[in-house]
Amino acid sequence: MTDSRAATVLAYHTRSKHALDRYAAGPGTLDWDAQPKAFRDWDGAQRSALPRDIVVSDITWGELPASRPSLPLNGSNLGSLLRLCVALTAWKEYAGSRWSLRAHPSSGNLHPTETWLIAASVAGLEDGLYHYHNLYHGLERRAWGRAAQTTGAWLGFSSIHWREAWKYGERAFRYCQLDMGHVLAAVSYAAVLHGWKPHLLLRSAADIAHALGSDRAEDFVGVENEEAEVIVALHATDTALPTDWQHWAGKPGLLDARPLYQWPVIEEVAHATRGTPPSASVSPLPIPARDEDIRAAQVILKRRSAQTFDGASVMPQTLFKRLLTSLLPGGSPVWEMWPHVARVHPVLLVHRVEGVAPGVYALPRSGAAKEAMRAAFRDTFTWEAADTESPLFQLIAARAGKTARTLSCHQDIATDCAVTFIMLAEFAAPVAADPAAYRHLHWEAGMLGHIVTLEAEAAGWRGTGIGCFFDDAVHEVLGLQNDRFQVIYHYAVGMALDDPRISTLPAYEEPI
Repeated sequence: MTDSRAATVLAYHTRSKHALDRYAAGPGTLDWDAQPKAFRDWDGAQRSALPRDIVVSDITWGELPASRPSLPLNGSNLGSLLRLCVALTAWKEYAGSRWSLRAHPSSGNLHPTETWLIAASVAGLEDGLYHYHNLYHGLERRAWGRAAQTTGAWLGFSSIHWREAWKYGERAFRYCQLDMGHVLAAVSYAAVLHGWKPHLLLRSAADIAHALGSDRAEDFVGVENEEAEVIVALHATDTALPTDWQHWAGKPGLLDARPLYQWPVIEEVAHATRGTPPSASVSPLPIPARDEDIRAAQVILKRRSAQTFDGASVMPQTLFKRLLTSLLPGGSPVWEMWPHVARVHPVLLVHRVEGVAPGVYALPRSGAAKEAMRAAFRDTFTWEAADTESPLFQLIAARAGKTARTLSCHQDIATDCAVTFIMLAEFAAPVAADPAAYRHLHWEAGMLGHIVTLEAEAAGWRGTGIGCFFDDAVHEVLGLQNDRFQVIYHYAVGMALDDPRISTLPAYEEPI
């Protein structure tokens, strides 16, 4: 059965690759006026507002690693946490169009991830399952009614694949999983600011779907389904997750009344990759001290995905080293929630970094990865140590701007940035052992991207994800001959150019 599921995953990954002479199957046309709704309403569910104050607004970015007192579990503090990980951060307006930004980036700003809160004995909230509504920063009560047997708060996440598939076709499942990684990283940063230690529940896909109500097929008749992803324990004194509610309310709103395409392969790979999140495999390392005095909440809420870079600015070596350190185990609060042996390793195309020669570099994130990568890569690569503080190796000295642009679907952002990150995953062995690893590898890549984008933002630079790349062309450049490693994400960091024609408005009509 596992072999069959793994074969489905490998077939999906192959057919959803972009190539220099063709793109993965997608819609032939887009009607932006018919774009799926950006927010899902649960009609008939009781709605309540959450407090909007950021209760940890004075903590600096440099204080993030420090152990902080755990804040009380109540509605105000949960509202503060949600503001910093999944809420709206701003509205943008241009030429009569208006769109929202959130605390985590998303492919095409389409945001397929839905957020759920399970509350038990939380001050200010009735026990129950709630859908978090980003637009109103409020909760829609989905289920309730059970004897209080535990105390805690859990965040659950589900994906609406159609939000991405509407634009990206068959490749959309990949993007949904990368988004999930960004969300998990965002939760990690927000939780540490509140003194909470989040951890992933080791539950089966069926248990997660049952806990979030996404297995209630009768509720989704005629509307887009939600794929249960993962549940994060935020602040719990007991791992007994409340699930058996006596009362249910609400029907999910339809997002797209006239879908023009269907992509059944997405449901096939979703089914094949359902499983249990990985259990902890390594002890988290201590996070090094930092000295940035910018407020952490400001970094998170002002984060933007760059649309264009200036193509000239040189990244300071201090920022470059900080980016490298943060991606290694122990370098970020994210790795406390994801304490697993690293299986995604960045290859860097360095364009303009102070004191670093332009070229192609590798950053193996585990002890065994360097030799595995060296054996799989071109034998002409030099693997010269390029940094005294991190396992960075120069593969070849070269100006790789044109290569970066070509590999990233001919996008200028990949060459106008200072550094392009290619997230390379250990692939064949993990997927063969557990097909659910396909999701987890994308989560890990999304986490890496989120760390990069926040560290860049804290230093006055900016990042942006690149989901469009020519998979096998990347492999050819690196000399990869099989699927032992596969590229699953690109990320770029540079000095962004803002468009003065676009207006920025508050997320919730109030200053932060």
